[in-house]
Amino acid sequence: MAKDSNGTELKNGDSVSVVKDLKVKGASTTLKRGTTIKNIKLTSKDSEIEARVDKFGTLVLKTEFLKKI
Repeated sequence: MAKDSNGTELKNGDSVSVVKDLKVKGASTTLKRGTTIKNIKLTSKDSEIEARVDKFGTLVLKTEFLKKI
């Protein structure tokens, strides 16, 4: 069961917000705090989600840096 930084359960299709500026490997810019990510997909690991982010493409993010909206 995937949970966000506040302990709220995450499901496929949820929208989340980034709680901390994150450096993205292979990109020259960072994913800024407060960025909204829609339509997430859960992975086989409870601590990770997969999402499509504008300007970055598809990313795998750790749930500890996300907050459910």
